[in-house]
Amino acid sequence: MVAESETPARPWLRIQGSDDATTMWYAVLRKRERGIFIGALAIRHGEHHASLLQGGWDEIPLDELRRGPGPARPATGDAQAM
Repeated sequence: MVAESETPARPWLRIQGSDDATTMWYAVLRKRERGIFIGALAIRHGEHHASLLQGGWDEIPLDELRRGPGPARPATGDAQAM
């Protein structure tokens, strides 16, 4: 677990958003590419959000965001791919 004032240890990097970036308006997504996860912050219900979901991105569940970085977990439906 990382305190709010600290930066997460690699490979987790803080996703930058505006100070009012809440999960009500924004979605945090991830996709496994070449054996690593890449992340994105998108406004919910927008064209970009829909495009990412269609492109195979997974929205990170809120409980996982609250828990913070931990052991690597496969993306939804991607457990057998690696």
